[in-house]
Formats: sequence, structure tokens, C-alpha cells
Amino acid sequence: RRKLRSDVAAAFPSLSPEQVAELVPNKEELNVIKIYSHKGEAITVYMNHRNPILFEVEKVLYPTVYTLWVYPDLLPAFATWPPVLQKLAGGADLMLPGVVVPPSGLPQVTRGTLCAVTLLGNRAPVAVGVATMSTEEMLAAGMKGKGFAVLHTHLDHLWEYGDKSSPPTLAPLETDSAAMESAGDEEEPGSSCSPEPEQHMDIRDLSLRDRDTCAEVLGKEELHENRAAEPAGDASTGDQQEAEDSRTPQEQMDALFNQCFFHALKCRVKKSDLPLLTSTFLGSHMVSCCPAGKQLDIKKSSYKKFSKFLQCMQHQRILQVKELSKGVESIVDVDWKHPDIKAFAVPEGFSSASAAQDSKSEEREQVYHAPEIIPLYGVSTKMIPLFQESGHRKGSILSSSEVRNIIINYVKSNELVDETNKNFVKVNAILCDCLLDKSEQDEISHLKWDELLSRCLERLQPLHQVTFAGQEPMVRKGNIEPIDISIAQRSSNKKVTIIKNLELYGLDPQCVANTLQQKVQASATISPAPGTKDRVQVQIQGNQIHHLAKMLLEEYQLPRKYIQGLEKAPKLGRKK
Repeated sequence: RRKLRSDVAAAFPSLSPEQVAELVPNKEELNVIKIYSHKGEAITVYMNHRNPILFEVEKVLYPTVYTLWVYPDLLPAFATWPPVLQKLAGGADLMLPGVVVPPSGLPQVTRGTLCAVTLLGNRAPVAVGVATMSTEEMLAAGMKGKGFAVLHTHLDHLWEYGDKSSPPTLAPLETDSAAMESAGDEEEPGSSCSPEPEQHMDIRDLSLRDRDTCAEVLGKEELHENRAAEPAGDASTGDQQEAEDSRTPQEQMDALFNQCFFHALKCRVKKSDLPLLTSTFLGSHMVSCCPAGKQLDIKKSSYKKFSKFLQCMQHQRILQVKELSKGVESIVDVDWKHPDIKAFAVPEGFSSASAAQDSKSEEREQVYHAPEIIPLYGVSTKMIPLFQESGHRKGSILSSSEVRNIIINYVKSNELVDETNKNFVKVNAILCDCLLDKSEQDEISHLKWDELLSRCLERLQPLHQVTFAGQEPMVRKGNIEPIDISIAQRSSNKKVTIIKNLELYGLDPQCVANTLQQKVQASATISPAPGTKDRVQVQIQGNQIHHLAKMLLEEYQLPRKYIQGLEKAPKLGRKK
């Protein structure tokens, strides 16, 4: 108790020794409770008279609202409108448009100062928060932006540990009364965000929550304010619509992408989901977080490409994106402790239970669209003489039909069609150098059309173009590797099915493993694929090629030519 009193005196120097002794008494019962947040952070709560009086997070003491009702002047106090309390209790932070500026001016605080939040007309604090900027910075910003990161509020889980009493009615100071009169005819702006799903026993996440940071990402502070400062319950829907309409369609789409991005990271994506294909993150997780009546369209945003949007978020160090295989990007790491994620509040209409349920159903029901794969050919050095007449150079990319037309035009323009048999083409010097081996140059003088075209395609550089749903086409070198299915023998003569190269076709290996595990009721794991860099493979117990073939061919609609190893399925014998 002596150490606690010393810590209280150091943390709150405005308390007199008598008040410190009253807060932490010598003889009365004082209980210490240690609780853990859902992230595993230890939080110490000090209880007196069955009410929590202090809580400690990372060796920093904070007073509860029960303590502040006894000592209302313990912390610098900032007033807000009564309707804002419901938002704060739901997990929102306090935005500066929701702060009432009294005629005498705001209390002088610096960034990081612990402050109390009161309601206009009552001096009893209803929330404890940390100032995110100094008073001078608040005024310089035009009272726009995030003002206070809220740690604890009346009506949250910590308050429920006590006797659940309501705030006392404390007469406001004269300046507060004057501010209330001057604000009487003003609209009552609310806090930044809507309520967030409550987290069990998470003091910091109960209300140390949440703002939207699209301003930092876009570099448009005005956009942030328009989106973040929602009108409170008494504000008219017309004013909300007017504020919404004041932004350009591009700014509204940018804000929608930011909202869905943070919502998906906070409620949908788990650490076990990583690495996560960026296409899966957009098509499954972000789309499911889009409000009703709205639709995500990256083309209508300022980013134009989803990869640029993710680059912007990576620049903010929110997540890390890597190209685990050629042309296929995945999210490999997410900083869930990033202030922007912690500061985001889930919009109204989304509860934690429904969010989890929607996430599971979305994972089960999401429609996979097989990518469109087109073989392409690049002009190699040896083939330049054959293609330079058509204006192509080394590295030019052509489709098979374009190659065919170029060869036909070349043959006709050089009059190489055999006059006696039009199924044959005469081999001139250029065709000889480009298409014939040295041993064949003295022996072959004519080629059939089919052989001519096949030899030409064989000597061009193989490429392929992959187009995923909702994304721009990507051209990769070489032929696309098929999904490789193999059977391996493990200890005790047990067999396992191994699936590789799922990422190349836009399939999330973790989702495939989860789906297979549910269908066949067998253990499935993800492990690094041997001999590859940053690629994974799915391993499931038993020979499951029958189930896998049905899923890939019928459910995912992948062409059979892109799947290797289906012939290794066990033969179904007749039951005797």
C-alpha cells in the first residue's frame, strides 16, 4: 500500500496527502485483481469498497470514473455533448468536432496528457483518455481531427466491475454554463466512429479504440474529418447527407476502401490466415465489410489499382505484402497493434458475433472464379529475322493466333507456297536459319503448314497471361506450372496427399486446406514447399485425390490440363 500510495502521489500530484490516504486507505480492504486482455496483456485493477478505483497498464496508473466522481478536478476536463457518451461507451474515440469550447478557452494540455471527458451540464467525468495533440495543435487544426484516445468510460466492462452506479450530478463551473448556453442552438456533432464489438476483459480495447485513418493514407485531412466526425444521435440525417455529398465521388470511394480495409483487418483476418492472397483479401474479406447499398470499385478511387492501395498501407507499416510467386502477391504480415487498426471502430450494424459469423459463412460460400490463362509467345533473338518484316522486335509479345497470321503473311508475301502442293511451304534461307536444326538444313526443303507453325511456336519464348476476376491481366515468363498433386508415404505405411502451386491460380492454400479438412474429416496442414522460395503446400492425411479432383474440377471449374496427378486417385473396387 505504501508503494501504491507513492505511485498515486507521483502520478497525480494535484492530490493532497490526505486525499491520497483516503483513496488508498491503510486499514480498509483493498483488493488487487489481475485480468488479461484478449491479446494477453496483463492489466492490474485496484478495488476499494467493491469499486475499481485505479487500473494499471504497462506500469502506468489510470483513475477510473468511480475515482473521478470523488475527485472531479483530478484531471484536465474537456466537455462534450451528452449523445456522444453512447458512442464513447461503444468504443469510439473523441474527435475534436465533438469537444465543446468554453468561452474561457480549452484547458492547456500537451500531447499525451491524461484527461477527463465530461458531459455538458455536468462536471462528473464519464471517460478517461489521452490527448493526441496539444491544446495549441487542436486550435491550429481548426478543432478537426482526433482529439483523445479513450481508455475507459462509464458503462464499459471496467465500470461493470463496480456497483454500476450512475455519474453524480455536479454543478458545472460558470464557464461550462456559458458554453452550454452558447452551444444551445448548435448542432451536436458526435464522436468519430460507431460502436465497436466489445472485447472480453480488454481494458485497452474496451475503449482505447478507434479512429479512421484514411487521412494519413490519402494525405487529405479534410477527407478524414468529413468521414470521422459523425453527427450524434440528435443530428439530422439531412446534415449527414450534406456532409457526405460535400466530398467528390473519388474521395467517397477512397473513404469506403479505407473503412472496409480496417474493418476487415480488425474483424475478419486472423494471424493464422497469413499468408493471405491479396485477391482473397479483397474479394472475400473487404467486400464482406462493405456497407449495404455500396460497392467497392478500385477504378473509381484515386488509387486505380488495388496493388497501389496496398502499397500505400504498407508505407504506413500497417501490413507487409510480398510476391510469394511470380505475379501473385500475398499479405504476409499485419501489425494488429498499429494505432490505425486499434483506433478503428466498427460501423453501426456490425456486431462482433455477426462479424465472426459472416466471416465464416463468407469463407464457406465465397465463389471462386478460375483465372483466365492465355499462352503467349515472345520473339527470341534467333526468330527476329522471321518477325522483323511485320514490325516486331526482340521481346515482342504475341498470341498464338497473331503468330499464325504473321507466318501466313510472311509465306504469302515471299511466295513460298509450293505450286504443285499447296499443303507444303518452301523453306527459304530465313526459315532455314530460324526453324531447322543444322543437321536438317541440307535435308529439308519443304515443310507442311502444321509443322511450320509448330516449329515456330516451339522456338519462341514461352509466356502466359493470367487474369484474375476484378484484376488487371498479368504476363509471366514460361509456361504456367500446373497444380501438382502427389501421394507420399509416411511412417507406419500411412499415405498423405500433397498439393502444390495453388497460389498460381488464385487459390488460398489455407482455405483449400480448411475446406478439404471439413469434407474428408482428416487432418490438413500448411508447410513450406521444398525447393521453392516463399511458397507453401497443403498436406492432408490419406489419398484424397477423388475429393480434391471434384473440388478443383467441379466447384472451382479449373481446366483439367492445369491439374497434374489426378491419375493417382485410388481405384474404387466393388464391395463384396
